[in-house]
Amino acid sequence: MKIKNYIYLLITIALSSCGAELQQITFSEHIAPIIYKNCSSCHRPGEAGPFSLLTYQDAKSRSALMKFVTKTRFMPPWPADASYTHFVDEKVLTQDEIDLIARWVDEGCAVGDSSEIPAIPIFPQGSQIGTPDLVIKFRDVYKIKGNNQDQFLLMRIPYEIPEDKFISVIEVIPDNRKLLHHINAQLLSYEFEKKKDVFPGRVFVNLDSFPDKLIAYKELGLANDDGLTFPMLTQSVTNYLPGVTPPLYPDGIGGFKMTRKGALFLKDIHYGPSRVDTTDETFFNVFFAKQPSKRPIQEFQMGTFGISPTVPELIIPPNEIKTFTSSYQVPFDISILTINPHMHLLGKTFWAYAVSLKGDTIPLIKINKWDFRWQYFYTFKKMVKIPKGATIHTVGVFDNTRENPNNPFSPPQLVSEREGSMRTSDEMFQFIVTYLPYMNGDENISLDR
Repeated sequence: MKIKNYIYLLITIALSSCGAELQQITFSEHIAPIIYKNCSSCHRPGEAGPFSLLTYQDAKSRSALMKFVTKTRFMPPWPADASYTHFVDEKVLTQDEIDLIARWVDEGCAVGDSSEIPAIPIFPQGSQIGTPDLVIKFRDVYKIKGNNQDQFLLMRIPYEIPEDKFISVIEVIPDNRKLLHHINAQLLSYEFEKKKDVFPGRVFVNLDSFPDKLIAYKELGLANDDGLTFPMLTQSVTNYLPGVTPPLYPDGIGGFKMTRKGALFLKDIHYGPSRVDTTDETFFNVFFAKQPSKRPIQEFQMGTFGISPTVPELIIPPNEIKTFTSSYQVPFDISILTINPHMHLLGKTFWAYAVSLKGDTIPLIKINKWDFRWQYFYTFKKMVKIPKGATIHTVGVFDNTRENPNNPFSPPQLVSEREGSMRTSDEMFQFIVTYLPYMNGDENISLDR
């Protein structure tokens, strides 16, 4: 009898010690928190996710797919290697979370106590950031021709508001996510008496039809009423690439002035090729700032169109995998806020780091599997100081073989930078750095919004 009791005691201890493993995995307790934190912001109506993940039924109906895409780390999409550096809003599941999802699916997708399911997060409609103070829309629906060709435009979107404002961030909300490749936007700020009406003029010009940009600017009506002078131009007020959410910095960092009369000037708007006629109605969410910026942000880019050359010249022969680099020595202490690596369809891996004059290595980003569909502006959790004289190095690997499923050519063809082309089927190798001149203590300032 004593032996039986002893054996029973041992079994009880063993079972209790692995209780976590024997515990039933439920939606209410285990799965909902993972989904709400990492998935639902995109998997909801009107956002990039092709289906919703807001309720138990949503998750159950997609359970097998969830298991597969998380196990393969295809989802959630976060190309940066989280073991190398960390960023604001990074969405990376731990192995334990991946295992929980797999067990939940394998064990039948138990709901658990439905009264204990966490409240569905409240997401802003039509935004990843919040409720905007102003929405600026295309003046007309843009019609994309189904001619299977890239389209490059200049577009002017005028606005008029009751008074001058300071802007913290402008968020691009893409309508045609499949075709919109990128937007680079500037802000035209008119002095009130120099432009009586900002609305006349062409809405857009196609750069294939107007290769001379001066003529294009005239067609768009960018000049003041005298036809000779132009309004103040604020560079790079917002940008869009697939998957991008704009950086939102603490009060006093970044931002710019928005005058009563002005226009968003989309100096580059690129639609990829389409085989069918379709449309786009992208719009812009404007968020006002509480106060003027004390520290305007600055930016440089390396590689293509940048301050440092690509070495060797960016030419990728067919059936080859080639490595390219670009390096830049910073002339003064800087505090890096955000970085944006950029390549096209042949991109394979991307790596950036800095080396100080003392030989210290400062890791910036490593992308082990480049994904053209997700090109984030990666904002560090805290500013990263790069001391004067340090050299920033970038290393990009491009795959121009049949094994690259994204290769735009079959069979592979020679691909390169081509006369400043930004066409998807050409290539680019860029590293864009958003920074501030360093101030003592910057490395302790949190950028997490």
